[in-house]
Amino acid sequence: MSVKQGFLALLSERPMHGYQLRQEFEARTGGTWPLNIGQAYTTLQRLQRDGLVEPVPGDAAEAPERFRLTDAGRAEADAWWLRPVERKAPARDELAIKLALAVTVHPADHAVDVAAVIQRQRTESLRALRDYTRLKHDVTDDPDGLAWSLVLDSLIFAAEAEVRWLDHVESTVAQAAHRRSATSTVEPVQTPPADGGPDGFDKLNQRIRGGAR
Repeated sequence: MSVKQGFLALLSERPMHGYQLRQEFEARTGGTWPLNIGQAYTTLQRLQRDGLVEPVPGDAAEAPERFRLTDAGRAEADAWWLRPVERKAPARDELAIKLALAVTVHPADHAVDVAAVIQRQRTESLRALRDYTRLKHDVTDDPDGLAWSLVLDSLIFAAEAEVRWLDHVESTVAQAAHRRSATSTVEPVQTPPADGGPDGFDKLNQRIRGGAR
C-alpha cells in the first residue's frame, strides 16, 4: 500500500499531524505495515511539496503542526478509491528469487538441496498461516475489528497460495530431475559407419549376396 495514498485517505477525515497519521495508519491496518515517525513526516513533506496538503491556519505557533487536504489533495484521495491497483512489474519476492537461483546455481563444491529449501519454507509458511488464522479467530467477535479482519484475510489467502505454490515447485523440480535421469540412461543408437568399412553397409550387402549364391 502506498503510504502517500494512505495519508491522503486519512486526512480526508480530518486534519492531523505526522504522529497522528502514523498511529492511525498502523491501527487501521493492524500494525501489519509499521511506519517510523521519520517516514511519516517525510511523506507529509512530499505531499506538501506536491500541493496535496497544507498546514492548518493558526497551527504554526503550536507543535506539532497539523495538515489538511488541499482541493487537489481531496481530488486525488477521491480518485484513488476508484482507481484499480495496477499490477505492472512484480515486486521482488525473496522466496521466488531464492528458489529460481536454487534450481540454476551449481556451486563447485556442492549442489543446493532444493528439496530441503522447499521443506523449510513450507514449515515457515504453515507457521505463519496458523498465526494469522489464530489472530483472525480472535478478532471475529470484535465489532471494531473489520479492517484488521480484512487485512488478516489477505494474509491468510497469501499464505495458503504460497504453500500451494511450494507444492507445485516441489513437484515440478522432481519431474524435471526424473526427465534428466531418464535421458542420461538411454543407450545411444548404434548406426553402421557410412564409410563402407568392415561394419558398414557394403559388408552387409556382400553377406546377403553370398547367401543368395
